[in-house]
Amino acid sequence: MNSPLVDIRGLRKVFSVSNGMLSRREVVAVENFNLSISAGESVGLVGESGSGKSTVARLLLGLIKPSSGAVRFEGQDLALLTSAQFRASRRRTQVVFQNPHTSLHPRMSVAQSLAEPLIIQERVSGSEIRRRVAEMVDVVGLPRAFLHRFPHELSGGQKQRICIARALMLRPRLLVLDEPTSALDVSVQAQILELLRGLQREWGLTYLFISHNLAVVEAMCTRVLVMYHGRVVEEGPVDDVMVKPQHVYTRRLLAATLSPSPDARLPQVEPESGAV
Repeated sequence: MNSPLVDIRGLRKVFSVSNGMLSRREVVAVENFNLSISAGESVGLVGESGSGKSTVARLLLGLIKPSSGAVRFEGQDLALLTSAQFRASRRRTQVVFQNPHTSLHPRMSVAQSLAEPLIIQERVSGSEIRRRVAEMVDVVGLPRAFLHRFPHELSGGQKQRICIARALMLRPRLLVLDEPTSALDVSVQAQILELLRGLQREWGLTYLFISHNLAVVEAMCTRVLVMYHGRVVEEGPVDDVMVKPQHVYTRRLLAATLSPSPDARLPQVEPESGAV
């Protein structure tokens, strides 16, 4: 059996926060979290704000260190990597954040934003950078004329397409998608989900899809974990969890769910030139 692409065991994260002028207290954000993700799989992580899911994402990306437990990517424990090894690992793990309006530098054109990962991580010629940048806007369904635009000239959906394109510039194996559609209109959400599904098929990507919306996770994932107060309270195949939720918290999430389209699993949306 092949080793999992991501293997997280016994993960715990404790933050020290202020408890007045002269004291501090510890807050457990994640407790005994375990997760394995195989290459090409799409796994959902759901829970309300403060449940710990974004902290898990930051731990997986190596942005913060765990208090205990291990995060392994491609068999390597992130905590044991040298700076050079961690830099190489970051190429293969990328993230798309919730709010596209704050994810792009307002004074950088689309072309500059897409070129930045290549400039930082690779030694390639200017002509090669321009070629790859132009190809990537094709991949996410936007006209090449958009390369000269700035974020304020784009809609929310167009900005998120650019954020996805930027995340793909280094050809990662894993994409962490942290609420990538929650800041968008419902109709635009369906288009972005369809884009992500197509990219996964064509590029063989692996997704960790973080959301508070079980309908979105149902549209994207085969397996789901439900977090509540830093712990996983339910997990399993997404169809089982959606049809027969076992935990009361999961049932509450389902009751609050708003589907991003009349048929979240199969939205038939073809983006036009200048897609939203």
